Amino acid sequence: MAHESTSANPKVNYEYRRRKARDEMRGQVTSFAMMIFMTFIAFIIVIADFDKFYAFPVLLVLAAAQVVLQLYYFMHMSHKGHGTAALFLYSGALIAFVTILTFLTIVWW
Repeated sequence: MAHESTSANPKVNYEYRRRKARDEMRGQVTSFAMMIFMTFIAFIIVIADFDKFYAFPVLLVLAAAQVVLQLYYFMHMSHKGHGTAALFLYSGALIAFVTILTFLTIVWW
């Protein structure tokens, strides 16, 4: 019992790791394709010279979506063990958003 391995069948463990790596790679390639598409849309908006009151919010939304995809897939924030880093990152983003919203409200009100 003392020398019993935690994995009863190494082939099952290998297949599990291989399937997990394949799924992770599929997610990264999909998010990369989505980011390329969003960048293409942003370029089209700028090149087509859309009205700035339309273009600016759309570009900000596209940029925010790309930041989320970057953090979630490429910075591996979806993995276990990143709870503290995610807490500080998201709380900092919330504080920055509230600060910007406050200053915009003060200036425009």
